[in-house]
Amino acid sequence: MSEPSVLIVEDHKELAATIGDYLEDSGFVVDFALDGLTGLHLAVTHRFDAIVLDLMLPGMDGFELCKKLREEGKSDVPILMLTARGNIDDKLKGFELGSDDFLVKPFDPDELVARLNALIRRYKGELDHKTLQVGDLRFEPDTLRVTRGGKDLKISPTGLQILKILMRKSPQVISKEVLGQELWGDLLPNSDVLRSHLYILRKTIDKPFENQLLHTIPGMGIKLEDLSTASKRA
Repeated sequence: MSEPSVLIVEDHKELAATIGDYLEDSGFVVDFALDGLTGLHLAVTHRFDAIVLDLMLPGMDGFELCKKLREEGKSDVPILMLTARGNIDDKLKGFELGSDDFLVKPFDPDELVARLNALIRRYKGELDHKTLQVGDLRFEPDTLRVTRGGKDLKISPTGLQILKILMRKSPQVISKEVLGQELWGDLLPNSDVLRSHLYILRKTIDKPFENQLLHTIPGMGIKLEDLSTASKRA
């Protein structure tokens, strides 16, 4: 396999160079942008395996760059955000706009490498070409298109991975620990990350619709099931 390529969008030159040197020593090919506009241009004109994106940037901040890349650039490249602010509101906003993971400065460079490797492995994983369906929710892995009742839904790359796992296992209950291992392996992030992704996913696939599909089973985990059809069968 070729060396994975990473775009670092960070306005602090010394920090960007330090991250870049460490990633290159770890087998990555690295490119740099020192502001949001340059980062967006590189991200839409070149193919990267992952993007390390600082939140506070001149010209265009990380939130806006992420939003434009997902909505206008139609990119599904994994995005790991770096922030000096570790509050849950920032994480929720980032996940809503399409980021996949967060690291709070200062961070261990070994953890950055491990998280990037996990994101890239998931991103490059083999696609299951079989269309998945639960109730009126439909997921086409070939095109990454998700619809419910014929309406297209916008879901982040990590949200798509969670949805794929839940749809494949439906109606089985999956513990959050097992789900986290499926997503990140042994390097589990703090519980806020998975909780935030599930919150965004639930808001996207359930909130606009009358019938709830994503269910929390207290003390056990979560499952995806159309209980309206299940009750009819019973």
